[in-house]
Amino acid sequence: MGKKRIAQQKGSTLDAGLRARALSRVPRKKVAAGTLYVQATFNNTKLLLADKSGNALAWSSSGALGFKGAKKGTPFAAAKIGELIGEKAQAMGMKEVDVVVKGAGAGRESSIRGFISKGIDISAIRDETPVPHNGPRPPKPRRV
Repeated sequence: MGKKRIAQQKGSTLDAGLRARALSRVPRKKVAAGTLYVQATFNNTKLLLADKSGNALAWSSSGALGFKGAKKGTPFAAAKIGELIGEKAQAMGMKEVDVVVKGAGAGRESSIRGFISKGIDISAIRDETPVPHNGPRPPKPRRV
């Protein structure tokens, strides 16, 4: 017969210890308005919360929350980062932010939606994705 085994589900949820540690390091500074920078690549999503003069107040990424491998680039991971940064912004007393989005990853919208869910107003969304103006050099002509 043997012992009964309890199945532990791993990987889909984020580590509670990492989340608590991330929230414990919130600055005590009170800021009313700021800028949220979102960098969404295909492999990861990074968020940086800064004040109006550009000084970084809080940041996080899907890798910092405990997501590994291909899960870092998912919209779910990006939403979790947005919620975490939203909680940090709430603790600082932030009321409104401008959002600057960079990159073409899957976490572009979902990270902003997660941030909005914490009740902070967004005054503007600006896309600063770099676009190549001439592209890479073409291959040499084929010699047959």
